[in-house]
Amino acid sequence: MTALSETKKYQAYPEYKDSGVEWVGDIPVKWEMWKLSHAYREIGSGTTPPTTSDEWFGGDIPWVTTGELRETVINGTKKNVSKKTIDTFSALRIYPAGSVAMAMYGATIGRLGIFGVDATTNQACCVMTASDVIDNKYLFYWLWAFRQDIINLSSGGGQPNINQEKVASLKISAPIIDEQTQIANFLDHETAKIDTLIEKQQQLIKLLKEKRQAVISHAVTKGLNPQAPMKDSGVEWLGEVPEHWDVMFIKHLSQVKRGASPRPIDDPKYFDDNGEYAWTRIADVSSAGMYLTTTTQRLSSLGASLSVRLEANELFLSIAGTVGKPCITVSKACIHDGFVYFPTLDINNKFLYYIFDAGQAYLGLGKMGTQLNLNTDTVGGIKIGLPPRNEIEQIIKYIEHQNVKHDKLIERAVDSIHLMQERRTALISAVVTGKIDVRNWQAPTSQEQALEQTA
Repeated sequence: MTALSETKKYQAYPEYKDSGVEWVGDIPVKWEMWKLSHAYREIGSGTTPPTTSDEWFGGDIPWVTTGELRETVINGTKKNVSKKTIDTFSALRIYPAGSVAMAMYGATIGRLGIFGVDATTNQACCVMTASDVIDNKYLFYWLWAFRQDIINLSSGGGQPNINQEKVASLKISAPIIDEQTQIANFLDHETAKIDTLIEKQQQLIKLLKEKRQAVISHAVTKGLNPQAPMKDSGVEWLGEVPEHWDVMFIKHLSQVKRGASPRPIDDPKYFDDNGEYAWTRIADVSSAGMYLTTTTQRLSSLGASLSVRLEANELFLSIAGTVGKPCITVSKACIHDGFVYFPTLDINNKFLYYIFDAGQAYLGLGKMGTQLNLNTDTVGGIKIGLPPRNEIEQIIKYIEHQNVKHDKLIERAVDSIHLMQERRTALISAVVTGKIDVRNWQAPTSQEQALEQTA
């Protein structure tokens, strides 16, 4: 029996009433609607010291920012503050372990965490400390279930936010506190099972991506014929290559040139929404697959004349930011000096794309052994194995066929994760609004848990 199907055996409560909150809907007759400001002894926030100097940081009191709110228990943070900092800034106070924190600003709005230790926060976190009528773990699940509705209460343009007053005014549905604890325990158990299933699918996706990369790497370095006679390439990352392949520098296969930027790059005269050439940023390439299909800006005629113009189906490579990411244009695009390109390449550029995409060609090129340091010379100085033209086409066709197979499996796993996440949210929402009655639920024994894990 799965974590999802087991919940079907739970019945609804005998009788319901209107909660008075549209997005909560009906709740069991004996449940209450608690305004957080009335239920909690304290709802607070924090602040950020004026500098990151050791004068304020380096102590032993965890300082929670929205980056630490990851839907889990927070037992430590990237930065700690000192007792002097707490004493100096009146907006800072130490909140007890067990407190619930929610992000109020920007991209992290609605993100949650529970303090596993006493801690303080910055101003972007809203903290609920303790209550005589609300179980904090129950509150965590309730806020999780309705966080999109809470986010919808936000205001602001580019950086929407909710404030402490809006959080304090939230009305939450809740039974008596003992039932809340039962609900929290039930959800701990059920969501853990769903999370385990999600983790398995995420691991599958990781393995499929690794296998896809291994297939690409093997095809562009060893070819497709396992019986082919081999020779030592003399290149560490290549190892042995088919005997009939050439081993050559990329610079002998094509010139390697760098892009260019109009200066200053923020001058509006260089941009035109209706411009002929797309303006390619590192972020555009980082989020792209093989092909550059989307950019956020276009250059004016003047801007394009001061950059490097590529036509459709040209290969280029990032050498800044997301270093070593290859991409192929699908239409006219300009690249800046954070990229290199290959203007005289006369083989199918997908072969070189796959060599870069496999990542193995960069081994040994790292600055201090860690950070890639690419430029026209280092890229041109990479040695590759080069098959005959007809074999290049066969290799590309094989890789594309294998990629389709792996992509379908990955897509299926991603869809499965989305479905489980949706059902997880629906389960939490149903339980914290009383649509499912779990008062008679009992935690399984160790033996029952073992059976669940193998089911």
